Amino acid sequence: MRALVYRGPGMRALEERPAPELQHPEDAIVRLTHTTICGTDLHILKGDVPTCQPGTTLGHEGVGVIDAVGPSVSGFRPGDRVLISCITACGRCDYCRKGMYSHCLDGGWILGNRIDGTQADYVRIPHADFSLHHIPAGADEEALTMLSDILPTGFECGVLNGKVQPGCSVAIVGSGPIGLAALMTAQFYAPSVLVAIDPDRHRLDLAQRFGATHVLAPDAGTPARVRELTDGRGADTVIEAVGVPASFALCQELVAPGGTIANVGVHGVKVDLHLERLWSHNITITTRLVDTVTTPQLLKAVNARRLEPAGLVSHRFPLDRMEEAYDTFGRAAESKAIKVIIHV
Repeated sequence: MRALVYRGPGMRALEERPAPELQHPEDAIVRLTHTTICGTDLHILKGDVPTCQPGTTLGHEGVGVIDAVGPSVSGFRPGDRVLISCITACGRCDYCRKGMYSHCLDGGWILGNRIDGTQADYVRIPHADFSLHHIPAGADEEALTMLSDILPTGFECGVLNGKVQPGCSVAIVGSGPIGLAALMTAQFYAPSVLVAIDPDRHRLDLAQRFGATHVLAPDAGTPARVRELTDGRGADTVIEAVGVPASFALCQELVAPGGTIANVGVHGVKVDLHLERLWSHNITITTRLVDTVTTPQLLKAVNARRLEPAGLVSHRFPLDRMEEAYDTFGRAAESKAIKVIIHV
């Protein structure tokens, strides 16, 4: 089969590799039909993720068709069309029983990290009963690829951790794929003010199209503008969806007393926490790795047309053009890429 293989920092190659086989009774083998590239894949290629060793097939998102299942798999059978969760869960350990699937003692984020992933013709999925989801008949499978990772990430790590409530004010710093996913799912709770902040005009236009009440470029006047929009208070929920020191610093200027900063971005370097100003403001700062516990809920929202993830897809490539796909996604500011779909 074809597979996009990590060969060390800055190196990747589309190679011919043996197709995966069942290794454990709870495994499933899935033939991919669609996959995509995540910002985390770019972090791996930069050498920022030491758990991913050279020789690993990249990718942790996708949809496909069950090719084979182990004897202990009860919920799936060959021929079923499935959504692959970016998080593998055994469903039995202490963390899984708490709904913290990302910390599963025999799973978590392992696809395209500690085991071979989804940017290939086939992938082995451990703990299939807890790590796959049936696709409703007639669903847009290309759009559902967004439910493997970015939509549950934006919803769980941003909206739910950020305690978004009806009528509250929300500011999202960063209008990339995760920020837009948070913006889309925040609207489940009908916030009165929903501000998207990003230096890229194209992404701000997308944010406005997806439901932002206001869009702003980050500059020295941004905190004052957010206070103007919120009766001088600041935002009840501030979602950090970038992962750089400047964006986290801006979040601290935007949050209202009693508000919440929900960090979603992956931070590669330290950031400053300005307790000299915030110590008395009664704020909450949350962190989280996506658990994908909300994926069934999001699937229902898509099926009911209350959530339209197809709009996040900006480019499409066949698997044989993975180099071009990575180049396009890696130059998002120039290419105007949000999410690229790989047709397998």
